[in-house]
Amino acid sequence: MNYYQHLYNEDERQQFNVPGFLNSLFPGGGQSGFPGGPPGFPGGGPGGFPSFPGGGGFPGGGQSTNAPTSPPPSFTPVQPQFQTFAVDPGGIRRCLFRFTYIWLRRDAFWFYPVFVGRNSIAGFRWTGFRWVFFGINLNRIEAFQCY
Repeated sequence: MNYYQHLYNEDERQQFNVPGFLNSLFPGGGQSGFPGGPPGFPGGGPGGFPSFPGGGGFPGGGQSTNAPTSPPPSFTPVQPQFQTFAVDPGGIRRCLFRFTYIWLRRDAFWFYPVFVGRNSIAGFRWTGFRWVFFGINLNRIEAFQCY
């Protein structure tokens, strides 16, 4: 199974375990890069977050998968009045590597996306005091706004 087929298989899950998924891409040797995680992910970026071998963040180049070095904006945006039936991967792709506010049915938070798949998005979620790696199915997102 190649890298992209693996991503699409992971996309089918409602909410997937991103650290476990990333570790499965690079079996053998090295530290996981995740506190308490299994070995197998070579190295780790600043703050214990993953960075892919060969630099660039993603296989084949691209931006880094490291968490932002600063907190998100200090304001809470107002949720848009219109609601869509589903979030389109093409629409949210423009928010890659930008602070993005996400509204779910019962939750809302700052997010820093680093990957958009057919059905899911992965990146870093702000907990109020630090960034944690997080992935979610696009159909759970009611609205989003990137800054």
